[in-house]
Amino acid sequence: MSLGRGLGALITPTNKVSNQVSHTSEVEGKIWFIPVTKISPDPKQPRKHFKQEELDQLAASIKEHGVLQPLLVVEKIDGGYELVAGERRWRASQLAGLTTVPVLIKQWANQQKLEVSLIENIQRENLNPLEEAFAYKRLIEEFNLTQQQVADRVNKSRSAIANAVRLLDLPDPVQAALVEGKINSGQARALLSLVTPQEQLNMLASMMGEKMTVRDLEREANKQKVLNNRPLRKDPNILFLEDKLRAELGTKVNISQKGDRGTISIDYYSQDDLKRLVKKLLNE
Repeated sequence: MSLGRGLGALITPTNKVSNQVSHTSEVEGKIWFIPVTKISPDPKQPRKHFKQEELDQLAASIKEHGVLQPLLVVEKIDGGYELVAGERRWRASQLAGLTTVPVLIKQWANQQKLEVSLIENIQRENLNPLEEAFAYKRLIEEFNLTQQQVADRVNKSRSAIANAVRLLDLPDPVQAALVEGKINSGQARALLSLVTPQEQLNMLASMMGEKMTVRDLEREANKQKVLNNRPLRKDPNILFLEDKLRAELGTKVNISQKGDRGTISIDYYSQDDLKRLVKKLLNE
């Protein structure tokens, strides 16, 4: 469905009633009031969990003051509108009994929709750690972005993106505990140092009973791996330093450590690449 035909019969801008809109450029930038029944949430939007108590509080505020910030939507090919940002306001508006809500209509492709939705939720701190991780993974896998490109788009470090996505490797019970706030992201990442899902679940049970700190978890995890004669995974601090060096140098970097000593290995892929790295390291 094009925006031009019949739009005026469905929605009206806040500044005046429009009989008909003939061009998309005339639609963008205006605030329109659209029936809530014509709007549907994006099934792939990052945020999946909404606390009923918060929705009730927002609905009460909307009843008194109205919707103060327009929702962002895109027009669907088969009619109606799909939310990009503002699902909590849309849900609360229905609870408040509103029939229409203010919106800004955008012309965005799928990647732009996901990025805007992700950024808005991150800025509002609305996403739990797994919702954030799933969104990063979608950007990487569906749109062929690197972790660094995702980091640039959401103004975070590459290591923050990598650590977030790693949470998706945890067993379902651990992920559920993270979503429910029974453990935090640091504790969840500490569990990743254990090799098998069963070890992670066993440690989770122990952690829930003893209220372990992240350091306690790391020490306990290392003990278990030594007892099982398994090689220890790399120290998270070393992984963080590797990520920083990779981002700075633009190539693969590996740090090997034994006690207080170790080696740093830097990969290069051509003579020109070698010269570039030497200049970078010597600050020439």
